[in-house]
Amino acid sequence: MIGGSILLGRALAPIDLMIGSWKQFLSARTAYERLNTLLAQFPPETERMPLPPPTGELRAEQAVVFPPGSKIAVLKGLNFAIPAGTFVALIGASASGKSTLARALLGIWPTSNGAVRLDGADIGHCDRSLLGSHIGYLPQDIELFDGTIADNIARFGEQDSAKVVAAAQAAGVHEMILQLPQGYDTEIGGTGGMLSAGQRQRVGLARALYGEPVLVILDEPNSNLDDQGELALARALSALKQRGCTVIVITHRLGILSLVDRIMVLNDGVLVLDGPRDEVLAKLNPARPQQPAMPGSQGVHA
Repeated sequence: MIGGSILLGRALAPIDLMIGSWKQFLSARTAYERLNTLLAQFPPETERMPLPPPTGELRAEQAVVFPPGSKIAVLKGLNFAIPAGTFVALIGASASGKSTLARALLGIWPTSNGAVRLDGADIGHCDRSLLGSHIGYLPQDIELFDGTIADNIARFGEQDSAKVVAAAQAAGVHEMILQLPQGYDTEIGGTGGMLSAGQRQRVGLARALYGEPVLVILDEPNSNLDDQGELALARALSALKQRGCTVIVITHRLGILSLVDRIMVLNDGVLVLDGPRDEVLAKLNPARPQQPAMPGSQGVHA
């Protein structure tokens, strides 16, 4: 009886294992089906004729944007034009549509109505492989990937060491990287590994500045920065302004506003204010039209 019990247990072990793993199998199958459904909504892009390098002029024409999977429009018929070389601050309350607009301007989320145009071309119809090198983006939630710091700054493309160092210096993170065990060759994981939140944000800024893009969109670039990081960010923004880069900064901190030419205010997916910095600030707070300068931004005027 003991021997039969042992043999029966051994014979039934695979079945017990299968029953125990059945829930994980169902979860994996459901996730696979969701992934296939999502990929079906974005068919492979057809080859497009290359366009000249962009100058950074942006325009929205009755742009309506629904986040993927949502039935409620977050952006509701936006109209505006941003000339090349303009420094814009995009402000508004939480959930007003600022990050959604950033993704729409980059062509990450398509418009369901209207269009977002870069140098006159619908950004959704541009060849992403060619357009990417001309655009820099720092998302609100910094995502680094498995690889070296140099790989992350170079966007895992063909690595140009001179451009990697130049981007790190522009972001004020070069000296910090040199202090790491293997410098630019330090391996980091998707969570940033040994890097703090502020260091990850500065590496993300260096990635956005890699290759001197003509359009840079920064979503809350100073949310995790200390005083030293704020100074580095101020210098980076001043350099972008002097280079004539089109910059759009989403921020809740007023210090950055001392650098901008123009302020756009979103409320519930609608552009409620748009104009020169001082005029918009006067309308937002008539009793205090002047805002404090950002650390390190002395002598910089819009």
